[in-house]
Amino acid sequence: MANKFNAESIITETQKRISNAFDVFDHECNKTVDVREIGTIIRSLGCFPSEDELHDIIAELEDEEPTGFVRYEKFLPTMTKILLERKFRPFTEDLLLQAFKVLDQQKNGHLEPEELTKYLTQEGESFTQEEIDEMLSAAVDPDKNVILYKDFVSMMTFDDTR
Repeated sequence: MANKFNAESIITETQKRISNAFDVFDHECNKTVDVREIGTIIRSLGCFPSEDELHDIIAELEDEEPTGFVRYEKFLPTMTKILLERKFRPFTEDLLLQAFKVLDQQKNGHLEPEELTKYLTQEGESFTQEEIDEMLSAAVDPDKNVILYKDFVSMMTFDDTR
């Protein structure tokens, strides 16, 4: 009986988080959001799918005739399943630190903004210039004009306690 109650409370709490995140972007208060906001909503819930995975999720959420909007009644069960299955989890701090050290070929404990920009635009899934600018504004040490390991890892690590 205790396990059933615990599972129900986990599902209820998960669905409450989903509802709160969805409501932030439901500007018309009609239980729909612009399809372009789905990635932001999903990431705000601590899931980080690739762009291809995000497109698959959106295709699943859109009705037979894509309208440019996603309805809450379709979003809730899909997102509940994703969260309960712990899909698209962020990388751990240790793994991010290891990756960052690989990029630091001079082993000086930091990257130049230009180096990181090169990696983010030429390798794997590229970031938009807007995303890069936003990331650099948060990651660059204003005194030294470099990106320190600890600042970058801290910025990229998601706090799952919310």
